[in-house]
Amino acid sequence: MDALDGAALLAHSRELVGPDGQTLRVLLLDRVRAVAAEAGLSTRAVEIAALRHGIVPERYRPNIGSIGMEGQRRLLESRVAIVGVGGLGGTVLLTLARLGVGEIAVADPDRFEESNLNRQALCDEARVGRPKVEAAVELASAVNSSVDICPFPERLDESNAASFLAGAAVVADGLGGMRDRLMLQRAARNLNIPLVHGAIAGLVGQVTTVLPGDDTLDLLYGDEGLADKGAEARLGCPSTTPVLIAAVQAQEVVNVILGRPALRRRLLVADLARGTFETMSFD
Repeated sequence: MDALDGAALLAHSRELVGPDGQTLRVLLLDRVRAVAAEAGLSTRAVEIAALRHGIVPERYRPNIGSIGMEGQRRLLESRVAIVGVGGLGGTVLLTLARLGVGEIAVADPDRFEESNLNRQALCDEARVGRPKVEAAVELASAVNSSVDICPFPERLDESNAASFLAGAAVVADGLGGMRDRLMLQRAARNLNIPLVHGAIAGLVGQVTTVLPGDDTLDLLYGDEGLADKGAEARLGCPSTTPVLIAAVQAQEVVNVILGRPALRRRLLVADLARGTFETMSFD
């Protein structure tokens, strides 16, 4: 069977009437797997082909109202890089896997510690002491087996950033040190790759998007970047803030892929203690 043949895909799909009365053709996961096995293709290739023919893989059906079929296909065809898969990056990873980003490269040299259990989505008691990128592969693949997870268990620096980031449509910043963040901004700029930055300190978190040519993090941190450690070292990392900020980061990654970044030269600041959400402009 040719999985790219619309008639063959249609035969494996079923009709579904949504709550809005609209009729959709959907492809259940077991049918995606069956088509992939018969055609000798990956399940991601089958999902992309289905969307091209107006058939929605059932797992992505709740996305379509906001993302659209073309948008979902673009996500499946995209590569995203995540640097740091701890409190922020781990949640960004799992969220993007659920959304259907087709290829996700993850870089982190660290192993889980007990202090990570309070907030890091990839960490559980059984994984304490294990490399974070191993958990990234296991858990994200369990969430969505169509997504390719590419682990890089090393610290990203000037010598290896270019090779790791190559081919990415966007990079998500899950780092903790300011020097590393500024290095990542330079590396992304050199490769013409947008960067979605996130950071937390206690119950306050922030997100901004840095497009190639922008110097947003320099404007944001200034000379503080030389100190490397910011307010997070004093205020800690409670469980709630990373979840919120990672969700905003993940959506902004999607926005960038779809060509509609919402936070370019704007900083979204959430203060969970005060219950406030504010934006400031760098223009």
